Amino acid sequence: MLLYCSGEDRRLCGLHSGLLCSEQAKKDFSAGQGRRRNNIFIASGIQVRLKRMESQEETNEEEFFGMDVVLKYGGGKISIAIPEKARTSILEPLKAPVLASVKASLEQSLAEPLGSPSLEKIVSRSRPRSIAIAVPDETRPAPLGEILPPLLSRIEAGLSKPLAETVTFFIGGGLHPPADAAAVERILPASVTRGCPVKTHDARSAAMRDYGVTLRGTPVRINGEYAGADLKMVIGQVDPHQFVGFTGGSKGVVIGCGAPETIEKNHSLMSLPNAQVGRLKSNPVREDLTEAGEMVGIDLAINFVLDADRRVVHLAAGAPSQILESCAEVCAGVYGVAIEEKFDIVLASCGGFPKDICLYQAQKGLNLASQALNPGGRILLLAASPQGVGDDIYFDYVSQFTRPEEVIRDFKSSGFRMGAHKAYLFGRTLVNYDVAVFSELDPGILRKCHLRAADPNSILKEWVADFEGIPKVAIIPQANTTYFYEVRGIRRRDAKRQRKRA
Repeated sequence: MLLYCSGEDRRLCGLHSGLLCSEQAKKDFSAGQGRRRNNIFIASGIQVRLKRMESQEETNEEEFFGMDVVLKYGGGKISIAIPEKARTSILEPLKAPVLASVKASLEQSLAEPLGSPSLEKIVSRSRPRSIAIAVPDETRPAPLGEILPPLLSRIEAGLSKPLAETVTFFIGGGLHPPADAAAVERILPASVTRGCPVKTHDARSAAMRDYGVTLRGTPVRINGEYAGADLKMVIGQVDPHQFVGFTGGSKGVVIGCGAPETIEKNHSLMSLPNAQVGRLKSNPVREDLTEAGEMVGIDLAINFVLDADRRVVHLAAGAPSQILESCAEVCAGVYGVAIEEKFDIVLASCGGFPKDICLYQAQKGLNLASQALNPGGRILLLAASPQGVGDDIYFDYVSQFTRPEEVIRDFKSSGFRMGAHKAYLFGRTLVNYDVAVFSELDPGILRKCHLRAADPNSILKEWVADFEGIPKVAIIPQANTTYFYEVRGIRRRDAKRQRKRA
């Protein structure tokens, strides 16, 4: 059913057109590397109470028949029972080594950046009177408390005037509502900004600077205050993205600090071929972002990859496009999973806060989880959504229709619109699969979004009981970031031989 491989033999095909795979919980179980107490097995951050397990000798494959699984939900966790009739597999990210020291890794990356001079040389050559640093909003986790102190110290060493009079932070949320005072303090606590001013980008009201138009027709208009700085930097996470391929690179500026028309035109490329998760090469959305970033002239970028527990497993600094490739390679190795066959039922957790901060963000998990489903399959999405739907334009648009088919027809005929595009993305999944959602949202609100509320244990019991035969069930603990490729004709024992050779 599931293929996993590791070591140097692993083909980092998420960057181009190949496959990446991991199934660390079962791998740890097979190798005896997990912890087992009272028939509870814990590996790679997921806890499973095993009820029964079968081993197929031909493929040396473990299959779980019934279990209680604990998954992230909002700021906490939820326990869900999987009926014994189901043949269950866990599809989760690879457990990658965590950096021993984020500070040491950052210091090394800043001293020897990819594709650009060192930070010290950049500062000494440009003698900046102003430095702008773009950071993500709350929907994108970032270890700024570990990154900013050493970064600001190195910047300060080359300045001729006080740090707080030179550096300004910009919280780039694109078309998300601007961060309020409480959110600003959570993102950039005063203890790490050292008195430097913090500004929140408001795409709909900020003055913009015009940089021209990309080859694909995207007008490049960026926050004027950010654009006016002598030295421009961006900090952000590299994560799988459903149509950009991977986040990171120049995205934190072009989208995070961009104008509505910039964001809308770039995202309108999402329906073109190769605009898909895990792909950089020939991805029109990503290539457009990269071109726009070069037009803006971002002097230095810092990108990082986090594991499922938000710990840094890779960090790079330098030219945006080059560090993106470095981080995307690692990210693909962690979050790309190859499967030999698809599933009948998927239980998908977005990954907890902030991945399920709102329904708008949770859609990403629904889309990626559907990649692991057979046609007509069923998805139960765990998305707490403490901040509600998350986007008024999306909600107002989707509420006009009674069925997702109507949304798709209208969106295609009326042209691309931000916010409405989220209803279209939801609709593409809803017309092909049976979807239920467990969240804090009112069931009536979910119905207006063409979604149905369901109790996890009850709906899974119903789906399994209704299935003719034994259903194949997949549990996806990190649905917003885990993506899948189907590979046929490769047995697990072959993968084991590959690992031994590696």
